[in-house]
Amino acid sequence: MTRLFKHIGGDRVIWMIVVFMALASVLLVYSSIVTLAYKYQDGNTFYYILKHGLFIISGFLFIYLIHKVHYRYLSRFAQLLFWISIPLLILTLLLGQNLNNASRWLVIPVINQSFQTSDLAKLALIMFTARTLAVKKDDLKDFTKGFLPIILPAIVICGLILPANFSTAAVLFTSVLMLMFMAGSRLRHMLLIIPAGGLALLLVFAVAKIQPDLFPRAETWINRVERFASDKEEDPNGNYQIEQAKIAIATGGFFGKGPGNSTQRNFLPHPYSDFIYAIVLEEYGLLGGLFILMFYLILLYRAVRIVQAVPHSFGAYLVLGLSFSLVFQGLVNMAVNVNLLPVTGQPLPLVSMGGTSLWFTCISLGIILSVSRAVEVGATEENYKEDESKNEPVNKPIADAAN
Repeated sequence: MTRLFKHIGGDRVIWMIVVFMALASVLLVYSSIVTLAYKYQDGNTFYYILKHGLFIISGFLFIYLIHKVHYRYLSRFAQLLFWISIPLLILTLLLGQNLNNASRWLVIPVINQSFQTSDLAKLALIMFTARTLAVKKDDLKDFTKGFLPIILPAIVICGLILPANFSTAAVLFTSVLMLMFMAGSRLRHMLLIIPAGGLALLLVFAVAKIQPDLFPRAETWINRVERFASDKEEDPNGNYQIEQAKIAIATGGFFGKGPGNSTQRNFLPHPYSDFIYAIVLEEYGLLGGLFILMFYLILLYRAVRIVQAVPHSFGAYLVLGLSFSLVFQGLVNMAVNVNLLPVTGQPLPLVSMGGTSLWFTCISLGIILSVSRAVEVGATEENYKEDESKNEPVNKPIADAAN
């Protein structure tokens, strides 16, 4: 065990959170895939749990390999990833697999595995934004030199994601704005986005009314908001998902029914992904739900600690952007499950059953741990140099990754 820990760097608390969430995911997914297994695999739950387990194991491999790479090498890779994601998003809109009037998936030919290109684009945009903020750190107050070069790429990526997945575009754009604000961009420049974004959405809805084929998901967005805002008793069928989630939460109580004892998994649509938090509350009660929430908040706290210790802006922005995006998505999922937000379709990171979405979450965590590991190695090297020079500190910082 000691030898194993010698090969693992970065924040140990984050490692523990990832392991705990992965174990919780296996239990919850196994409990919630009964209906899915009967529908597609003649009741064979082993097929899905094995597949999910393989994705988790490969995800841990991604975390381990990436956390061994110094984050400074990711700076130029961020540019490449950004430019790759744009044609992939366009290709998805034109040729992607269609589900519920949304083209979100491309199929990887060799392994015949579908993946959402928006997951790749999310990672690419946050990395690209972190790099641009680091490069433009002296011009962030300038609208032309500092604001536009950052916000325009975000608009392009989110604009390509939006037709098929509004909630993902909204979560990603919010994460970029938060990162810009924390980096020092002018608030008045960012506030200009609100009326511009409102006008853009009105234009989308107007076009959708005239040409529904251009934005087939627009009607779904409107219906979800209207159902959320209206009296639930007026349209019980339209609020079926939320009503079933409420029943799951109510019957779970404080301590829950116990692992594997959910009944609402038979009635909830997607209890293994979008509504897995309702299964948490039913089987493990409010106590279990609070534990899941606590682990996300601890993850964000540990990420902030890393940000405070990073000597260079690129690494700090990477950790801040990736951790906020991950935790924010988790909070959105939980808010939907307890009826604080309209249905979004966002999975619960590290917990929901997922394929490549789980991989990209693990890649993000690997990058966060890479920065944390670099901080640890840097601190160790500095201490060693100070001892060698009889406590005379040697200030030899790592070359800024953004340069």
